Amino acid sequence: MRLAIPVALSIAVLAGAPAAADTASIGDIVVENAWARASSVNVGAAYATLRNLGRKPDRLVAAASPAAARVEIHTVVERDGMVGMERVDAVEIAPGKAAVLQPGGLHIMLMGLKRKLAPGDRIELTLTFGNAGRIAIRAPVARAGARKGPERTR
Repeated sequence: MRLAIPVALSIAVLAGAPAAADTASIGDIVVENAWARASSVNVGAAYATLRNLGRKPDRLVAAASPAAARVEIHTVVERDGMVGMERVDAVEIAPGKAAVLQPGGLHIMLMGLKRKLAPGDRIELTLTFGNAGRIAIRAPVARAGARKGPERTR
């Protein structure tokens, strides 16, 4: 389901009020299926699909959350047989394409969590795009080790 956000709601989103829907948009960017994993430590990860419906490229350049002291965009890398994470400056989203943030790849790293994330919780995330601007969303929390987000109920 794709929602068109009216001007009044767009102002609320830019002001930091979280969008209540599983899908939200700002400018040419649609954020779909945002979710996070449960965590028993002070770090966690969040994921989403970022679609660019426009004709110009855009980039996810930052993420923030009141649930964490620090939020960074990371990717998983393999070097010399070792797998680790590496911070990236931005996630490119080509016109008419999607960038998928998922376990084992690009993701939003939540560091210094203020409380552990439990299945059924929802966390607030603010995503900042180079052209489209900022959008606040609420991401449901799936079980630890989940490979996809919790099932959506309508």
